[in-house]
Amino acid sequence: MTWKTAHRSFYYQTAPEPADPVLLPGKVALLVIDVQNTYLETANPNADPAEAARWAPFNARLRETVIPNIARLMDAFRDRGLDVLFARIACQLETGRDRSLSQRKPGWNNLILPKDGHASQIVPELAPRGDEIVVTKTTDSALTGTNLRLILTNLGITHVVCTGIFTDQCVSSTVRSLADESFDVIVVSDACAAGTMALHERELEVLNMIYCTVMRSDELLSYLSELRD
Repeated sequence: MTWKTAHRSFYYQTAPEPADPVLLPGKVALLVIDVQNTYLETANPNADPAEAARWAPFNARLRETVIPNIARLMDAFRDRGLDVLFARIACQLETGRDRSLSQRKPGWNNLILPKDGHASQIVPELAPRGDEIVVTKTTDSALTGTNLRLILTNLGITHVVCTGIFTDQCVSSTVRSLADESFDVIVVSDACAAGTMALHERELEVLNMIYCTVMRSDELLSYLSELRD
């Protein structure tokens, strides 16, 4: 099964296969969403053992699959002179009062990540280089409350390749916002993760063929290799 037939929801089970994406130099950018230190620390050995065990599959996927695949994509984009951008969730105030409501409701999402703290920084393996653009958001969507839409427009970007965490939260919100702004979006399935694989797969099915195209990293890289003027 290829990306053209995978991740089909009820709405698209009988739809024809989509056309190949047309990726042009200077028109396609990679966006890395919320791969930050705090999410690598859910496996903290000092945490509650039951909670650490619950998060163990996510941590394994993040370290063994998602981060290596994002790094591979970053290398491919940089080698071709294509833009690599980053979004991270962080608050401007130490108290977190500036966060959106969705980030302040009781529960797991209620994280206070001051912008200058270690926890809110992008993981070292995926650190931005030189003047690569990083936007800081207090919302799920990387477009809401930032100037990312304007930046992408000014750069002449038409296609945005989305990677990162969490598939069913900040990645999904960003993808929907980008689609609403008429960007063509590609989500790389093995460069994203949700809390569970079931949540990850379900969200890809919901997003695919209406808000984005879902494909694996090797499939995307095959299109990048054919990138032409």
